[in-house]
Amino acid sequence: MSAQGAKPPLSDVWAAGHAYEPYIGRWSRLVAREFIGWLAQPPNQRWLDIGCGTGALTQTILNQAVPKEVISIDPSEGFIAYARHHIRDPRAKFQTGNALQLAFKDGEFDAAVSGLVLNFVPDTAKAVSEMTRAVRPGGTVAAYVWDYAGEMQLLRHFWDAAVALDSAARDLDEGPRFPICQLERLRALFDGAGLKQTEVRTIDVPTVFKNFDDFWSPFLGGQGPAPTYCMALSEERRSRLKERLEATLPTEPDGSIRLIARAFAVRAVKAA
Repeated sequence: MSAQGAKPPLSDVWAAGHAYEPYIGRWSRLVAREFIGWLAQPPNQRWLDIGCGTGALTQTILNQAVPKEVISIDPSEGFIAYARHHIRDPRAKFQTGNALQLAFKDGEFDAAVSGLVLNFVPDTAKAVSEMTRAVRPGGTVAAYVWDYAGEMQLLRHFWDAAVALDSAARDLDEGPRFPICQLERLRALFDGAGLKQTEVRTIDVPTVFKNFDDFWSPFLGGQGPAPTYCMALSEERRSRLKERLEATLPTEPDGSIRLIARAFAVRAVKAA
């Protein structure tokens, strides 16, 4: 496989919730539990979930934080439709929206959070500024992103195999694409928004696949950078990538594949 073949599209696809869930959604839910526990917000608060996707973080807020209300926005109509269908809690409201231009008043929320989204926003500083604006003084602003360059292992294995076969795959590899996904970069981003008491941490969750097909099939869903790249390949090139992954992944005697997914989390407080 080489860069001389058809170039993969550089526009990441985010549209089908049913395809995103087995790819990343199921692992995001594990991170969200640790993240919301870490935030330790009091009950009966109004939350804003930026880039809610299929609702992993929203559902966790509902389950763990005893909120008064959660307003969840995402630019993808497909993801919003999926979240509405699967989360029927009356405290949750879903709507399409732009992280760079939030349609909310200043100080309208007690907490604004974002899961696995900031690196995909064209202007991360503007997004954090908007989250901060929407939160009351003394409120919480927080987010988490994957450690794409390191221990988000399912993606690291994928891209290492893809780049070994095709140098053009580097164009979509989230590791070099998203340098913001580092602890100190996140701290600087939040400090730069004028937030106080900024803290960062890592969150590791297990990503256990029952067999190779459980690992591979989500990459055929076409949602996000890696599946977008995978489905842009010819059948022959995709088969070669599959074979390389199957040969290099750490597989247990029972066929399972046991990896971890590391996320970087950041939280801060809006100054009074």
